[in-house]
Amino acid sequence: MNRRHMAALGAAAAVTAAFPAAAQTADDRAVAQAVEALTRAMLNPDRAALEALAHDALSYGHSAGRIENKAEFVGNLVGRGNPFGEINISEQTIAVVGDDAIVRHNFTGNTTGGGRVTPVRIGILQVWKKQGTNWRLFARQAFVRPAA
Repeated sequence: MNRRHMAALGAAAAVTAAFPAAAQTADDRAVAQAVEALTRAMLNPDRAALEALAHDALSYGHSAGRIENKAEFVGNLVGRGNPFGEINISEQTIAVVGDDAIVRHNFTGNTTGGGRVTPVRIGILQVWKKQGTNWRLFARQAFVRPAA
């Protein structure tokens, strides 16, 4: 891809971000709803919801480098009770290509483990796959964001 194509894609992304309602497709909305459902299920760990949202081949990467499969991801969240006190998603972008979707966003909030509250400020890359009419989280990688 040359610079002109990259600039055009960047401009298209800026227009989509500026006018999300006009540019969203049904799949864009469905992926956004799946991301919201995942966030709710992480805030109040619900095994059935997490298992329904996660692809069987899930690769879930944490910002510290730990990688979990579906069973580990679900088990660790459910086993910890309520590990997140707060999750805020911002600057989200969604790019749907066929039956795949790439979601990027900023993730801020806090975890509530070990009797202490720890602030979280990370970036997230998610890959979702459409199975039938449902979107399933296939891969997720968190990364540390530079201080603001």
